[in-house]
Amino acid sequence: MQSPCFKAAERVCLYGCCTSPLLVTSEDQEPQKTSSKSKSTLASCRQGFAAITASTFFPNTHFTNHENLPSQQESLVQFTKAYPRYSETSQVDQIRAEEYYHLSLSKHICLDYIGIGLFSYLQIQSQSSSAVPVTSSSSPPPRISDASFFNLSYKSVNLKSQLLHGGQGSHLESVIRKRIMDFLNISQNDYCMVFTANKSSAFKLLAESYPFQHSRNLLTVYDYESEALQTMVNTSERRGAKIMSAEFKWPRLRVHSTKLRKMIGRKNKKKKHQGLFVIPLQSRMTGASYSYQWMSIAQENGWHVLLDGCALGPKDMGSFGLSLFRPDFLICSFYKVIGENPTGFGCLCVKRSTVQILEASTGTGIVSLVPANQPSQEDSSGTDTELEQISIPEAKEEMDREIFPSGLIVSQGRQTKRPTESETATTQEMDTTSKAERLGDSETMKSKRAIVSYNNSDVKLPENEGAGMQFRCLDHVDSLGLMLISSRGRYLINWLVSAIVKLQHPNRLDNFPLVKIYGPRIKFDRGPALSFNIYDWKGEKVDPILVQKLADRNNISLSTGFLHNIWFSDKHEQEKDKILETRKSQEKEKARNKSRKADQKIQIVTAALSFLANFEDMYRFWAFIAQFLDADFVEKERWRYTALDQKTVEV
Repeated sequence: MQSPCFKAAERVCLYGCCTSPLLVTSEDQEPQKTSSKSKSTLASCRQGFAAITASTFFPNTHFTNHENLPSQQESLVQFTKAYPRYSETSQVDQIRAEEYYHLSLSKHICLDYIGIGLFSYLQIQSQSSSAVPVTSSSSPPPRISDASFFNLSYKSVNLKSQLLHGGQGSHLESVIRKRIMDFLNISQNDYCMVFTANKSSAFKLLAESYPFQHSRNLLTVYDYESEALQTMVNTSERRGAKIMSAEFKWPRLRVHSTKLRKMIGRKNKKKKHQGLFVIPLQSRMTGASYSYQWMSIAQENGWHVLLDGCALGPKDMGSFGLSLFRPDFLICSFYKVIGENPTGFGCLCVKRSTVQILEASTGTGIVSLVPANQPSQEDSSGTDTELEQISIPEAKEEMDREIFPSGLIVSQGRQTKRPTESETATTQEMDTTSKAERLGDSETMKSKRAIVSYNNSDVKLPENEGAGMQFRCLDHVDSLGLMLISSRGRYLINWLVSAIVKLQHPNRLDNFPLVKIYGPRIKFDRGPALSFNIYDWKGEKVDPILVQKLADRNNISLSTGFLHNIWFSDKHEQEKDKILETRKSQEKEKARNKSRKADQKIQIVTAALSFLANFEDMYRFWAFIAQFLDADFVEKERWRYTALDQKTVEV
């Protein structure tokens, strides 16, 4: 029976011409029992979108030489011809130019995260009495010499106790908690929330507290390797949980719905709770989207549902998703959203009616947000991988501390030693950070000190904590709304896919493509992320780490990762051995323990678009990829790098 949530969802149109993309009609995902008229409208809209995308951008054309690519202006003309409604998203360009102009000044393209993780230069302009109003990208950024700071302090409490008796915390925490929950469109009457050191801590805390002795199953829906999820899997397995994973059909990596439905189905009708069902709703690597109804089906079959909101873009949940489907648990991370660096804190939200089923635990990871003049507790184990992907190399260029102000920022020094309290008292005493750290590196921050500043004139007065706090990035996303943000991302990512598949190696009789894309290609409801690998003219895969390093030298931040849980039909069985890889570390583990099967994966490069991405970003990225059509590109880059007296990176 169709969930009543979907009757409400059907009324929402994210594109302006059809029913919501949240209603999945793919044969490989869970079909919806919509009316025939709704189905027809939805199908025609999606088919028309794919056809226009494929036929408008230089149709029947392939590019075999990077020097012969159409100019950015020519490509923009074709782009706007295919997506005339892109002009309706010009408000994003205006916001980017006025408040995020560092994206243009730095000439650095950040494609290593999904979501809303950016900071506004204007956010704390009111703090500095000497600040000059900034209204254009040519204006200098405001100074932050008067900014105050607060730290993350670990709390020795168990999760259940904190949820039941922890209260709202300080006024500062209450302000941040309320703004985040408002942004997610969930009520504090229905959910309680704790701050965690990072995303991995949130997953581990829940695994340590969930009653796996009685509800033994842990079922996950991830087509990529996630450090945070693996933390939960390892902890749950030690506590007696039975681990199950959804599988994804090769080659488009759609959910194997028949198998997933069977795993979700209630095995014991007398048993009230089956276990914990974990779903991200969107792959942060391939951009594949999964139906909200999987949550509904799981709930109907006695599962508690954990929604991983870290892979979703801005407003993907806030418009109506959470208020309709009401998962038992929600994990999200606010990295860069209220700060310029990818460090920050995670959030674990628990439905109040679900708190009682949790067990007391002795885990760590819950934190308090305290002013800088209070002592903080450092813990090098808080190594959250914000994108669950391998980090990019540190960029060469150093940037001055005063270039990066924000109203609520996370900033970290380059030093590896633990700083003293006096070293964190003022911003002038902090070391500079690399461009990679400023603009998207998420793993080079591991085990470093996180300091957060907020717009408050006097942190010594507890009653003033959080006064004047600004969340401009969240405000911008709220003002833009789901429809505009989703449409813009849809146009850009589908154009990028269309452009990439037109790159082919020259002098090959088989029209050998330069790039192999994993997951959805041109698709109406795909997410703003792309997984791919580059192949040279001989048909050999270019090392993803090398692609990442070369991208960094060209001022483009990419990430790498691993796809897994891939299912091959009989038709594709012969491809399996050629495609799947086994990591060296797992080969050693397999040798030590012959009974354990090494998990085979595909190492890939991934690009993810933020809500402020524009056409120039996409074109520059495409032009970079096209350079691999030159058989000598890699060698030329290595020579150029060495000629500049830089340290040669071994590959």
